[in-house]
Amino acid sequence: MGTPYEKDVVAWAMEQAALLRAGKLSAIDIEHIAEEIEDVGKSEKRELASRMAVLLAHLLKWQHQPERRGSSWTRTIKEQRRGIAAALEDTPSLRGSLVDERWLRGTWADAVTKAIDETGLDDFPEVCPWAMDLVLSVDFFPEA
Repeated sequence: MGTPYEKDVVAWAMEQAALLRAGKLSAIDIEHIAEEIEDVGKSEKRELASRMAVLLAHLLKWQHQPERRGSSWTRTIKEQRRGIAAALEDTPSLRGSLVDERWLRGTWADAVTKAIDETGLDDFPEVCPWAMDLVLSVDFFPEA
């Protein structure tokens, strides 16, 4: 057999791809291949959650610290919206995350933690006060 998955995942992946392309299906490591495929989806969801948490944290800062608004916050908000839009375009199934209550709660909690760490404030809402379509709208910037 080739390189064990646990020893060198990159070498293992190259060997598995070659086996698949050669049609040597009886030689492939089915269990680890299945895990890797699942991990791809998880990674995409984590990236979306990370971008959304940064976006939401900046929207909170925008709303709660109007005196500190600046071009840096505006750029970050726009950049995260562009990245989220690209992710949703490239992987349409990620849209389901935007209506998944568990995912939204976790993402909101991450955003609030970031906003608290960056502002020192702690009076943010327990749940996101904005609909996701509003959050992703290029024209939305919450007022104080």
